[in-house]
This record gives sequence, C-alpha cells and structure tokens, in this order.
Amino acid sequence: MKTKESTAAHSKRGWKQRAYQSRYLLMMMFIPFVYLIIFHYIPMYGVQIAFRDYNPYLGILKSPWVGISHFIDFFTSTYFWRLIRNTLAISLLQLLLAFPAAIILALMINDLENKYFQKAVQTIAYLPHFISSVVVAGLVLSVLATRTGIINQARHALGLGEISFMTKSSYFPFIMVLTEIWQNTGWGSIIYLAAMTAIDPALYEAAIVDGASRWQQIRNITLPCILPTIIIQFILKVGGLFTVGYQKILLLYNPQIYENADVIGTYVYRRGLMGLEYSFGAAVDLFNTVLNLLMLLTFNAICRKVSDTSLW
Repeated sequence: MKTKESTAAHSKRGWKQRAYQSRYLLMMMFIPFVYLIIFHYIPMYGVQIAFRDYNPYLGILKSPWVGISHFIDFFTSTYFWRLIRNTLAISLLQLLLAFPAAIILALMINDLENKYFQKAVQTIAYLPHFISSVVVAGLVLSVLATRTGIINQARHALGLGEISFMTKSSYFPFIMVLTEIWQNTGWGSIIYLAAMTAIDPALYEAAIVDGASRWQQIRNITLPCILPTIIIQFILKVGGLFTVGYQKILLLYNPQIYENADVIGTYVYRRGLMGLEYSFGAAVDLFNTVLNLLMLLTFNAICRKVSDTSLW
C-alpha cells in the first residue's frame, strides 16, 4: 500500500517529467506570458486614476481621491447619449455586415475546385489586412474626395452632381463599415477556413451520392460543422461591441461630421489626452470596458443556453 509521502514524491516526479517533455512549448509561452503581464496586468494599477483628480506632478497615490465624480460628469454630459448612439450604430453595422462577410468569403473560397486559384484568392483577400490604417484612411479620403475622387469624377462624367462624402455625417458609419469589410474580411475568414478543413470529406461524398447540390452541401454540412466556431466568434465580437476602431475614425473624421462619427474612443482621446483630462478619460474608458464585459457575459450565457456552445 502506497503511503502519502510516496504518492506525493511520485506526483512531483511526474510533474517535473511532464514539464521537461513540454519544455519547448513552455519556452514559446514565456514571451506571450511576459507580454500579458507587462502590458495588460501591470497597467491595471493605473486604473485608480479614474477615481482620483490625477496630477502628473503629484503621482497616482498623492493625487486627491474624488470617487465617482468623473463618471457622473460623463453621464450628465450633453455628449453621453450621442457617443453611445454613434458607437452602437457603427458596431451594430459592422456586426450585421462585416461579421457575415467573413463567413461568406470563407464558404466561397472553400468551394473553389482549382487549388491554385483558391490560394491566389486567399492571398489577395488577406493583403488589405496588412495595410496600415494611415494608408487606408489616405486611400479612402482620396477615393471620396469632392473634386479629385474617383467616385465624384465618375459622377461628373455621367453628368451627375458631386457628393461631399466626408462632410455629410450620415454617410460616415457606412464608410467606416465598408472600409472594415474591405480591410479585414479576408483575414477574418482564416479561422472559418481552418474549421472547414476539419470536416470529414466522407460527408460531402455521401451528400453527392444522394444528389445534394452545392447549396445543400453548404447548408446541411458545412454551416452546421462550423457553427461552434461562428458562435465563439460572435461572442467575442459582441464582447467588443462598445470598442470601435477609433484610430481609423480619428484619421477620417472632422468637426463637420462629429454628430455621427464621434464615438467613445475618440471622445476619450480628444478630451482625455488632447485636453489633458487624464482622470476623466480613464473613467470613460473604464466605463466602456465594463459595458463590454457585461455584453460578453450576457451573450456568453445566452449562447450557452441556446446552443450549448460558449467560451466557458
């Protein structure tokens, strides 16, 4: 009969042996682990400036404590509902149009029979993701320019009037979403293509024997097999619903279209950094993070009950 000491010693030797066998994987994990600690966990110490009247000369701990006054200032601001509305409008448009676009592209690429053509389409679709946001913004401004833009030049050639795209706020959410689709749809399709490679080819062979069309194969085999991946990606997207790519918005918007273009992220940048109101900016950003967390928890629970697929 084994004693407690022998069992503990055996368990310790087993742990060391498994760690030694996985030493290369552990070494690969070291850099991401350090990255998370330095850039995601240590900065949490500074979150407390959202509850202080932060003064760089006094430091965090010596700055006076003001509680939730910055949050109240934001909630009672005339910009509060406008920021929430604009952020949700752009995010929901992206969720409605950009999210399914990646799935549709993956289905189309997966359905190509010529492997060389398939690889070429994949490469072309991925390329925009690696273009800097500054370059993308420059391209958008050039294409949509009032006099020299391609679209307005084409309209002028057809005898139609010019449209000032970048001065009409109602156009901006659609410009942002179309830009997002062009830049990130190819990159977003990668995970769905990877999920499709795990589907048993015998399922398609059986469907072909039964006379199933391409659409029937997609509807009855491909989509059900990648549905867990779609649900996980959907939960992650919803978890960032209040986080819009504000960097691109900062490069595109102007005071004339603030009404529909100003989102929480740009407001934090403009008032928190440019206006040197660090505590206020931290409070607004913390509020934004809490909203995203609540959305993540809510939709994760809903998806777990509806489909038995969730993050945890």
